[in-house]
Amino acid sequence: MAAERGARRLLSTSSFWLYCLLLLGRRAPGAAAARSGSAPQSPGASIRTFTPFYFLVEPVDTLSVRGSSVILNCSAYSEPSPKIEWKKDGTFLNLVSDDRRQLLPDGSLFISNVVHSKHNKPDEGYYQCVATVESLGTIVSRTAKLTVAGLPRFTSQPEPSSVYAGNSAILNCEVNADLVPFVRWEQNRQPLLLDDRVIKLPSGTLVISNATEGDSGLYRCVVESGGPPKYSDEAELKVLPDPEVTSHLVFLKQPSPLVRVIGQDVVLPCVASGLPTPAIKWMKNEEALDTESSERLVLLSGGSLEISDVTEDDAGTYFCIADNGNETIEAQAELTVQAQPEFLKQPTNIYAHESMDIIFECEVTGKPTPTVKWVKNGDMVIPSDYFKIVKEHNLQVLGLVKSDEGFYQCIAENDVGNAQAGAQLIILEHAPATTGPLPSAPRDVVASLVSTRFIKLTWRTPASDPHGDNLTYSVFYTKEGIARERVENTSRPGEMQVTIQNLMPATVYIFRVMAQNKHGSGESSAPLRVETQPEVQLPGPAPNIRAYAVSPTSITVMWETPLSGNGEIQNYKLYYMEKGTDKEQDVDVSSHSYTINGLKKYTEYSFRVVAYNKHGPGVSTQDVAVRTLSDVPSAAPQNLSLEVRNSKSIMIHWQPPAPATQNGQITGYKIRYRKASRKSDVTETLVSGTQLSQLIEGLDRGTEYNFRVAALTINGTGPATDWLSAETFESDLDETRVPEVPSSLHVRPLVTSIVVSWTPPENQNIVVRGYAIGYGIGSPHAQTIKVDYKQRYYTIENLDPSSHYVITLKAFNNVGEGIPLYESAVTRPHTDTSEVDLFVINAPYTPVPDPTPMMPPVGVQASILSHDTIRITWADNSLPKHQKITDSRYYTVRWKTNIPANTKYKNANATTLSYLVTGLKPNTLYEFSVMVTKGRRSSTWSMTAHGTTFELVPTSPPKDVTVVSKEGKPKTIIVNWQPPSEANGKITGYIIYYSTDVNAEIHDWVIEPVVGNRLTHQIQELTLDTPYYFKIQARNSKGMGPMSEAVQFRTPKASGSGGKGSRLPDLGSDYKPPMSGSNSPHGSPTSPLDSNMLLVIIVSVGVITIVVVVIIAVFCTRRTTSHQKKKRAACKSVNGSHKYKGNSKDVKPPDLWIHHERLELKPIDKSPDPNPIMTDTPIPRNSQDITPVDNSLDSNIHQRRNSYRESVRNTPSTDTMPASSSQTCCTDHQDPEGATSSSYLASSQEEDSGQSLPTAHVRPSHPLKSFAVPAIPPPGPPTYDPALPSTPLLSQQALNHHIHSVKTASIGTLGRSRPPMPVVVPSAPEVQETTRMLEDSESSYEPDELTKEMAHLEGLMKDLNAITTA
Repeated sequence: MAAERGARRLLSTSSFWLYCLLLLGRRAPGAAAARSGSAPQSPGASIRTFTPFYFLVEPVDTLSVRGSSVILNCSAYSEPSPKIEWKKDGTFLNLVSDDRRQLLPDGSLFISNVVHSKHNKPDEGYYQCVATVESLGTIVSRTAKLTVAGLPRFTSQPEPSSVYAGNSAILNCEVNADLVPFVRWEQNRQPLLLDDRVIKLPSGTLVISNATEGDSGLYRCVVESGGPPKYSDEAELKVLPDPEVTSHLVFLKQPSPLVRVIGQDVVLPCVASGLPTPAIKWMKNEEALDTESSERLVLLSGGSLEISDVTEDDAGTYFCIADNGNETIEAQAELTVQAQPEFLKQPTNIYAHESMDIIFECEVTGKPTPTVKWVKNGDMVIPSDYFKIVKEHNLQVLGLVKSDEGFYQCIAENDVGNAQAGAQLIILEHAPATTGPLPSAPRDVVASLVSTRFIKLTWRTPASDPHGDNLTYSVFYTKEGIARERVENTSRPGEMQVTIQNLMPATVYIFRVMAQNKHGSGESSAPLRVETQPEVQLPGPAPNIRAYAVSPTSITVMWETPLSGNGEIQNYKLYYMEKGTDKEQDVDVSSHSYTINGLKKYTEYSFRVVAYNKHGPGVSTQDVAVRTLSDVPSAAPQNLSLEVRNSKSIMIHWQPPAPATQNGQITGYKIRYRKASRKSDVTETLVSGTQLSQLIEGLDRGTEYNFRVAALTINGTGPATDWLSAETFESDLDETRVPEVPSSLHVRPLVTSIVVSWTPPENQNIVVRGYAIGYGIGSPHAQTIKVDYKQRYYTIENLDPSSHYVITLKAFNNVGEGIPLYESAVTRPHTDTSEVDLFVINAPYTPVPDPTPMMPPVGVQASILSHDTIRITWADNSLPKHQKITDSRYYTVRWKTNIPANTKYKNANATTLSYLVTGLKPNTLYEFSVMVTKGRRSSTWSMTAHGTTFELVPTSPPKDVTVVSKEGKPKTIIVNWQPPSEANGKITGYIIYYSTDVNAEIHDWVIEPVVGNRLTHQIQELTLDTPYYFKIQARNSKGMGPMSEAVQFRTPKASGSGGKGSRLPDLGSDYKPPMSGSNSPHGSPTSPLDSNMLLVIIVSVGVITIVVVVIIAVFCTRRTTSHQKKKRAACKSVNGSHKYKGNSKDVKPPDLWIHHERLELKPIDKSPDPNPIMTDTPIPRNSQDITPVDNSLDSNIHQRRNSYRESVRNTPSTDTMPASSSQTCCTDHQDPEGATSSSYLASSQEEDSGQSLPTAHVRPSHPLKSFAVPAIPPPGPPTYDPALPSTPLLSQQALNHHIHSVKTASIGTLGRSRPPMPVVVPSAPEVQETTRMLEDSESSYEPDELTKEMAHLEGLMKDLNAITTA
């Protein structure tokens, strides 16, 4: 992607077609090559096209014999024609002066006379064809192995033997594997003709089946490999007449483990002898093989199995079973199928410019897993700083130079073979600039941040374009002394900084910056020489770490020596961890590779390597992840159960094997079933891997069948379940409709029980699976009991004496319940001691009652095994003491969780006394119950058992991450978030990551741990006017969860500038926020004011305030009526702690910031009351009044605060009251509650109104993070906390505009919180009471006194106007 970004920055508008061609070469594999010769031309630049250059024919592995001739084919296509050369064992052959080897016109290699001896093997080896086109490049073919058969050597020879007529015989003749194709047999020194009865095995062994008299004679084998034939010893075979007596079965030849390649043929030998003559059958993974109808499976003479054109599905364990009616013997062997390397994704041709980074992609498959190496123009690519192997197989080339042009080939190789695929790289010249001015060089290029492994560069815009909003920039850099230059582009226009990552410590780099506009690239800045910081004398990361699975239980990890070892590397420590766990293991390694064995099958592991020198451990590598290979399942499916549907079908249910035993993706299930009376006649059926049930149809009536199920992966079939039996019904009944009403219902009441008896429906052609009995006092719906279809009576017990019960009876089946039959009965009183009558119901359809109804399972227990698995166990009292199940009963387990409350039950069937419930949610309480079913009888549900699954690491990141700046401290920010949706346990902490570079490696981000379940955190001392990125990760007892998405936040430019969360400027204690609709954005002044005008306004507000205070004070001192005196006395009696004097100077407004300096303001909203009386709004005098304290409290307070917001939000905001402290004592009486409630109301209105007044949020990180709300005062004289002094509030007349009272108190100490108390929102006084209070106050003053005061006020206003106009 860096290469594409470079292309977007460097290409000009006029070279649009060139850019499209570049993308074509990057994103459309093969497309550019396919359009070779027709590439578009950009103005003034000639674009070269990709040249088709590939092999038509490549050499293949060849077997030859000494003295023969061999041709290794090779042909390549190109225009012009390529030059062909050959390599043997990596060295070019000189064919000019070679007598035996010569180059044919098409490029093939001809060897006329193969030389091979014990000490001289000049022709045997690995050959490779090399094709070269001058000025274009070189490609190499796959490697072919030439094998020369050695001198014949017999490892076993035929021996004299005898055989009974009709039986089988074998004669061994085993030679070295190269010579097997040259072996033939002779009988009595005459060539032996092979047929269906007489065959030669691949090893050379001769097998004669159904021996006759004509098979007697002398046998020998002959090896003809070009030289004189070599004969084995002769052996006589005697054919004896059939003795007509039995003899034990023995294997003359058993199968042995074999390895074959896909597409080859394989013969699994198996020859048995005995009387009677045995028959041979084959099975694979317990599956019978059908050799008669299969085209690929052939049963050879004697019983050997031949498989032609082997596929991966043929791998597995094969069983040879010999049976002659008297006894059976079997032998087994493993067939392993390997696959040559194949390309899933081939490299594609690429156009690029110098200094760009490119990646050739190459994805291969094969078995064993292939290794990949890269070749450029025929030479091996050695990984370095600029040529890297990434994502196991891809080649990354950094900082392209012109000499990097050519052909690159990906060569994949394993034990079976090798393959190659290539692509061409063309380095393009930059298109000339279009007409128009180009930018000059960027100015003031500096390294603003230099670390050990990254450097941050900043610069100013070019002088030619001071604004530079539409300019993009490219930073070119290289190591000092290295000609290869790399490029990094800015991410958006106008950005003037770049962070260069993945640098080497203590290394000098040269940087230069170029700007681009729509016309092209401008001048380059002067080179900047910067040296990275030296790292502590510890090793750097080991480069090129890669891992690949070797087997289902082992993984090999390889790496290379660190480029900066800082001394001799003493050893390496390899860390590995199973994905999804937090337990990391390690092993010490002295070499550059290690194979870890004993891993779990088909499980993903992560690996990293740390190098050690004498100073200690170095820098860890990045994690690489790889999954072990899959294998056949190691356990059988679980919870197999059978359900007889009718006389000809049985439904099978099962659950997959435990996840830890699946060993791969379950691709299907194999169901085998048979009649219990004929165990050898087995039928099989396959179902898909997602299917967990199957209806087996076409069965015989009234017949017992055995069933078993096995799971399959791509590797084969796993073990099967035990055989489970079920018997089909004798006859079929109709179950397309519900049963009819029972034909009769009788009840017999006793003292505490009622005996209910009934007869079945008259229409017995409808299936009845049971009866539902409902009963209750006055209603039959209180209790319901279900009984088996065979039952004809039931005793309802534990009833109340002398009570009237209504009873209902319904027959039911799988369709539903039928029509009910009703009856009522009154239980006998306690005094009735009569005997219980025995009765018999005479009905034509009534069978003998079943005296033992099914009892529910007991002792249900839930054992927690993991975060998603619970094992349920129980006992069955209807079983013998050893609890062994011998009949066809099965158990149904049901479970559910109560969160959410409407969760439905889930059910599963089991045939044992335990069941493994999987797929549960972590850290969740479940309830379980069990019932038993036998035939058509079922029990009730057992008592419930409960279990809570274990915790798991959080599987989702924290939500709603927000960042705000702290008021008055622009270098401090506050991060808020919500817990993860899938916490999977109790959250024990969080980790906050932050960085100025969102693309930096995570280990380069700064870490801020948060202990506990706090949902906010402060971060201090950040850089002003800098964008930061934040991520949060949650932690519980099991480990760390995923990170949240990065959230960007730019710190303010200066401490006084407004930002999100900053306060308004201090405009004095009487400043009133704007009314609704006129609020300015956060931190934004409404309009710039002249300093003189601002001073005038402040003085004016101060004078008006003083005047109003003086007037009110004069009013208060002149109250003379006895009514007011009584009120004042009443106030004194109620508020003993507040003593008021007649002089107004004793009435002081409360300085809320003396005792409550840790408080933060909530937004102040306009009152919804259209005619408020008056309120008091204390405002902090300056920003230093608030003292921040950093500590944490339980986040539950934060949550409770939100709940209080909700409760207040629904409360009418009529909390205003008369403000004059001397009007009524209730003003003082309700002041703390009312004020505090107003603060809560204001915070709720902040959320609803969306106004943008500055907000000082109450944050959990503050030690006083929650406002404590006084409790509801009891009737009578209230008492006050001395820590919260209350004084009369100043009064102001505000008929049309009114601001809520904001009076807040914080309670708490470091590390300790007090739970919030109930909120009380006092209501406004009644209208009549308010009018009466105003009338009282007016009657207290004389008209002449008011006239004097108003005249004095007018004089003050004139003075104020004079000051304002001046």
